[in-house]
Amino acid sequence: MKISRFVSMFVLIVALIALSVFQDGYDAAITEIEQQKRTPSQVEDVSFAQDTVLTDNISDNYALYINDDPYDVVTMYLTVRKGNAAEGTDHTWKEINSYSDSDYKDMGVDRYKVAGLLQVGDENGPSFGELGYGETAPNATVNIRGQTSTRYDQKNYKIEIKDNKGDFRGQTTIALNKHEMDGLRFRNKLCFDLMTGIDQMMSLRTQFVHLYVNDLTDGTDDGFEDYGLYTQVEQLNKTALKVHGLNKSGYLYKINYFEFYRYEDAIKNVDDPDFDLDLFETYMEIKGSNDNTKLIKMIEDVNDYTIPIDTILEKYFNIENLTYWMAFQILTGNVDTSSRNFYLYSPVNNDTWYILSWDCDDSFMVTEREMRDVIEFGGWQMGISNYWGNVLFQRCLKSDKFRAALDAAIRDELAYMTPERLRSMVESYSKVVKPYVYTGIDSLYTPLTSEQYDTLLNIIPDEPQYYYQEYLKSLEQPQPFYIGEITYENGILSCGWDPSYDFDSETITYTVKIARDYNLNDVIATYEGVWTTISEQIQLDPGGQYFISITATNESGYSQGAFDYYIANDSYYYGMKSFFVNLDGSITEDTYVEE
Repeated sequence: MKISRFVSMFVLIVALIALSVFQDGYDAAITEIEQQKRTPSQVEDVSFAQDTVLTDNISDNYALYINDDPYDVVTMYLTVRKGNAAEGTDHTWKEINSYSDSDYKDMGVDRYKVAGLLQVGDENGPSFGELGYGETAPNATVNIRGQTSTRYDQKNYKIEIKDNKGDFRGQTTIALNKHEMDGLRFRNKLCFDLMTGIDQMMSLRTQFVHLYVNDLTDGTDDGFEDYGLYTQVEQLNKTALKVHGLNKSGYLYKINYFEFYRYEDAIKNVDDPDFDLDLFETYMEIKGSNDNTKLIKMIEDVNDYTIPIDTILEKYFNIENLTYWMAFQILTGNVDTSSRNFYLYSPVNNDTWYILSWDCDDSFMVTEREMRDVIEFGGWQMGISNYWGNVLFQRCLKSDKFRAALDAAIRDELAYMTPERLRSMVESYSKVVKPYVYTGIDSLYTPLTSEQYDTLLNIIPDEPQYYYQEYLKSLEQPQPFYIGEITYENGILSCGWDPSYDFDSETITYTVKIARDYNLNDVIATYEGVWTTISEQIQLDPGGQYFISITATNESGYSQGAFDYYIANDSYYYGMKSFFVNLDGSITEDTYVEE
């Protein structure tokens, strides 16, 4: 194990003081703090066979990072032209930047592309020996990438280098990410650089990129325009599997929205007459072998509650991979990972599935959200309860064996993510990134003042300790649950909900409030009991909007709200549902559709 442990008295004292807030005498396992840790520039050269078949945990090819300076900026020049209809590149650059993912879905068409010439160099121009040097004809196709991020003004781009047209550091799919909602603009890179120092995780190569674009699709040649700073993240595909020492012929799925339910209408094999690729890809995208038989068998067994979860884990998963992956997301506050933003990978000739990280720009955001008065995540999305709505993760977390392994992984990683390490990293990133954030095109979209930016630099190194306390708290709380259907007939309001779960098997009491506002300032009725349904006489005005809030509280006094939430003014209000009383007295629930 690369994360070695040595006692640091100072960190021990600080940790024990913090832990006493939640748990006196808690196992002082974070006392073992390492003195030395490999960084990307210090790792040894490791060779891998072309088609390594892993039967143990994921192990990265650390030689990939030796020559990469994590604080370097590569300059790229992209010239875009209208291409041809056959390749789907007969569009304008304005069109490329005008539509979001949801727009394309509404139109029922594939994302528009343009032809592009990508050249790599420095601030003086394309460099000899680099991709695209001396060329004038397009060597790539370009379109936007991402899902929710496609709604922002600053787009992310996917540049696919054509066959036999070269590559960028062995990569032919170049993903340029703007991270508009990340005020610091380096969180994604911070996390992937951290992963390179954790044996039990596989990272991806990242690079800061200064992008210039020359748009020829409008019929003019006005030269290159400065598009500011991007982060290039290695695409996890067959090529990446090979260079990272994994099996390039293996099974690889990019998770879009998948909670490990069976989803029988969508998750089918490709040779099934009813297979619908578009429907399948609402849950996940096929990036490796297109035979889904192995995937389906695993999902079916995960949903078979007659098979003990420890048996499932032993047959299909690597507990070290699962726990270190989940521990990393918890300690970095990367909450948008319960059902997306990761990959599923399995080598051939092996039943084991691994979770690989993807998209970490939402990490270390708790302070920035407060600073910007944006309530996007909260409530149950801290600690282990964030994963309770996922079938696999919930079953894992109910296992004593899994929770013990997760706790060990969290303490191990917390010992690695010291404030000193993080402070050194964020200060180095800021020296590179901040000048771009407050000059040029990026300065028009930054959500932070320069002073706020500097404040965050000082706070982020201590955030893992905050997330750790939230993790401890989530172990003591009841787990979140879903509110069921709401009905209103003959003046009687009825509603049921799933039972909450308590790790100590404590009795859980539910508090139900009916209110006219989502802040619960105008509560018109309150009910309390150990049941999971209500059916109460209450006067509700036809045409009115109401809110039902349900909170579970255990005998120790810890509380947890429902999974359900309401969105107003770009903020999320957790633990409640909104509903309207129609003029005929019937109920219409106010549902939110995630784009």
